[in-house]
Amino acid sequence: VMRHGYKGAFEMAATVDYLFGFAASARCVPSHHFDAVFDAYLDDAEVREFLEEVNPDALHDIAARLAEAQKRGLWTPRRNSTTTILESLITGSQAEEKVA
Repeated sequence: VMRHGYKGAFEMAATVDYLFGFAASARCVPSHHFDAVFDAYLDDAEVREFLEEVNPDALHDIAARLAEAQKRGLWTPRRNSTTTILESLITGSQAEEKVA
């Protein structure tokens, strides 16, 4: 997916949206699926840097959607640091928007 640049990052964000939508409507997505997405997309430094570079909006959208899943009780992260990481990604991208 990363070889597709901007569009690949967009598709990653769309995948998180689809997972969230299914979890919200069917209530049958276990937390470990959200953990796997978080680990692969946001906790992996190489992937996170890719998202920051080619499509920062996708990075923000992924973090915001995962935070919303947590707030709605669809996901209970296995690590305590997850919430802090999500908040920093969300507020960090909002701060960049205000500067620009």
